[in-house]
Amino acid sequence: AIILNQIAEPLLYLTNAVVSFENNAYQDDLLGEYVRGENEMGQLARAIQSMAGSITRSVEEKERFLDAANRFVPTEFLEFLDKSDITEMNLGDHISAEMAIMFSDIRSFTTMSEKMTPQENFDFVNEYLMLVSPLIKEHHGFVVKFLGDGMMAIFPYGVDDAILAGIAKQKLLNIYNAKRLANQQPPISVGIGIHSGGMMVGIVGEARRMQGDAFSDSINLTARVEGLTKFYGVSLIVTEEALSQVADRLYYRSRLLGKAQVKGKLLPLTLYELFDGDPPNLFSLKIEFLDLFERGLGDYIAGDFSKARQNFEAVLQIHPEDKAAAYYQQRSRDMAKKGAPDGWQGVEIMTQK
Repeated sequence: AIILNQIAEPLLYLTNAVVSFENNAYQDDLLGEYVRGENEMGQLARAIQSMAGSITRSVEEKERFLDAANRFVPTEFLEFLDKSDITEMNLGDHISAEMAIMFSDIRSFTTMSEKMTPQENFDFVNEYLMLVSPLIKEHHGFVVKFLGDGMMAIFPYGVDDAILAGIAKQKLLNIYNAKRLANQQPPISVGIGIHSGGMMVGIVGEARRMQGDAFSDSINLTARVEGLTKFYGVSLIVTEEALSQVADRLYYRSRLLGKAQVKGKLLPLTLYELFDGDPPNLFSLKIEFLDLFERGLGDYIAGDFSKARQNFEAVLQIHPEDKAAAYYQQRSRDMAKKGAPDGWQGVEIMTQK
């Protein structure tokens, strides 16, 4: 019986240690004094302790690797491709779906950057991206790639997510600009374009250098839409195709900006400005002249350029800095002199990206 106890007791310790390890509860003191024994049980205890330490270190290293890898390939991207972690990713993995797309960047960043050192440029861009990027994830999207001072993001679960992320970005930027002004720094403005369409999302590159990306004509169109924010002097433009998919269109405050044929495309896009995220004073102004602006645009599209010009001039009396109204006021004046071309449908032909 004594001999059996001398065997059973250490075996029980060893078994408990193995079970604890399986349950992620292993501690070195579970093997007690047996790790210092010179007999076979001591050798076995030391082997188990060494194995546990080695496996624990390997698991920790893997977790550190996966944590680092997730900084380059977001977990949302992996989930979208139905992968548990980055080690399962293979070149060519992809999925096709209808999604909302967002492009955004800082306006006039080139001009700003000329006044900063390379280090100041680098720090500023990182500060801005760290500020606004979490808003994409909060609204069920993920950043596909950073583009210098801008980004491309996709929203797999609906256009509302993209729009709400864009509005949240505008509102956060208002707070950020207030701090910049308090520090005697110039405010920044951002252009955001949102569109939707089918696309392929997956892994591209070559065997030893891969990255996640997305491809479709809709992506190219969204980039063009974002570029038009500079042309119209607004912060957030959404296409009719995207806006038609929201749960409640009246939930957002918007104004029709018109129809535009972007460079390289044959079919025109109908564009809307969403201004829920504008600073309160600008938001109030746009509400005040909303009917005037849209009446003017309706007259312009219908070819009644005299009435259109009058409406846009009335808008500019309320808000002289409205770039879209100023553009259409001048276009209405010019078109009234030379008349509408044959087949006029009010489409603006964009010659630049």
